[in-house]
Amino acid sequence: MAKKIICFGEMLWDCFPDEEVAGGAPMNVALNLQQLGLDVGMISRLGSDEYGDRMRAFLQSYNFSMDLVQTDESNPTGLVKVDNTEKEHIKYEIVEPSAWDFISLTEENQQAVANADALIFGSLAVRNDVSWETLYHLVHQPLLTVFDINFRAPFIDFYKIDSLLGYTDVLKINEDELAILLDFFELKASAENREKVLCEYLEEEYPISCICITQGSKGAMMYQDGKFYKHEGYKVAVKDTVGAGDAFLAGFVKNYLQGKRPSEILDFATKIGAYVASQKGGTHKYTMEDIEGIGSIR
Repeated sequence: MAKKIICFGEMLWDCFPDEEVAGGAPMNVALNLQQLGLDVGMISRLGSDEYGDRMRAFLQSYNFSMDLVQTDESNPTGLVKVDNTEKEHIKYEIVEPSAWDFISLTEENQQAVANADALIFGSLAVRNDVSWETLYHLVHQPLLTVFDINFRAPFIDFYKIDSLLGYTDVLKINEDELAILLDFFELKASAENREKVLCEYLEEEYPISCICITQGSKGAMMYQDGKFYKHEGYKVAVKDTVGAGDAFLAGFVKNYLQGKRPSEILDFATKIGAYVASQKGGTHKYTMEDIEGIGSIR
């Protein structure tokens, strides 16, 4: 039977000057998990507006379940205004308030999480206290919890992050987030040992059993039971990196839940991340044959 996974958080539209793209890290993860054959639900909230209708139609094109997606009559569907005038310094405005700031706790979403194998969530979704209180209640359920930290200034609340780390089994971060966490915890580390310093600290202070650090074109590493595992990644012609980290996490969680070895988990996760980076957009449709067709390891 396929594993049941619940993703919690934002559904939104990235509004570029020339196009509008459906997104939000938790939604991207959910769509990837579904394409990988898992049973997925998404706890989120959309406005009762044109953007909400378009998002519903978009998700229907994936045959994705909307059972846990709430409708907000007062707040609009989430938007991110993207200024990509300077390609090396893209600017984002994550509009607030948005419907996903007001995800309410319901009997339905509590039961969905109680029946799931894993709950995946990020830090952006809890910028508002309504969604924060809902998630904080849900993470108390006895299931695998996967925290995909997603720092987006100015919406960084270390009190909430610290609280969520106390209920995290698997933590996923990138290199930038690693540096921010080192500063927050006031940990001294050199360029050569910063991963070791942070992972050992987190393992000691929190109930985290596995930490994954994505490194872009350099691949990824995994820390578990006091050991590091490294994968150098796959060489592809990159079209854009939007959604590559979300695809990576989906592949990671799929194999982690199946009890695969760290080397197998990282290999599949980096392969699917590389595939998505070789395509335009963060929610590309694909088959397992597409993923297996990725080229040789660097």
